[in-house]
Amino acid sequence: MLKKTAAVLAATTLMLSGCVTDATTGQSKLSKTAMIGAGAAVTCGIIGAISHGSKGARNSALACGAVGAGVGGYMDYQEKLLREKLQNSEIEVSRQGDEIKLTMPSGVTFATNSAVLNESAIGSLNEVAGVLAQYNETTITVEGHTDITGNDSINQPLSERRAQAVAQYLNSKGVAATRISQIGYGSKRPIADNNTEVGRAQNRRVEIKINPQVAK
Repeated sequence: MLKKTAAVLAATTLMLSGCVTDATTGQSKLSKTAMIGAGAAVTCGIIGAISHGSKGARNSALACGAVGAGVGGYMDYQEKLLREKLQNSEIEVSRQGDEIKLTMPSGVTFATNSAVLNESAIGSLNEVAGVLAQYNETTITVEGHTDITGNDSINQPLSERRAQAVAQYLNSKGVAATRISQIGYGSKRPIADNNTEVGRAQNRRVEIKINPQVAK
């Protein structure tokens, strides 16, 4: 009973956040989207309670409630969690449409000419992996990028190894390998001026792009 109650409470939170005001009567009412999400939350919360207890009920209800609220809502929940967990890191969180992008500056992720993750990067990736493992109805693309210093024979394989290092670490922390793809672009996709040090530093990065799975 307590486990079911936890699921219902989580669903209630979703419902309250989905209230809208009727322009005619001035009274609050539940939006259709929130109602659908709340129903999904109760069902999934009970299932989560069976396997993971009351905490599992709450987490499952929130995640499944986001599913019920639609793709946009599902991605909104993840974006909010990622921003909260990464607010004290140097990883930038951005959003375009339904895609969430995490930008990791190479200067705080890898040593120069290295594809070995440093300690601060590992700490941040632990937080990222936790969210991605919970919200598993997404695909993840890890992209490695460099500046134009050196040449393609160095930059291209370095960008590939860095993308691979991040992808493999996420997988080691519970994110299914089948969801993850990786690619290195070398210096081909700059986002800033390669003629300045500030610009080159911005171009040296790893991007993690999170997208909703396409229905089959």
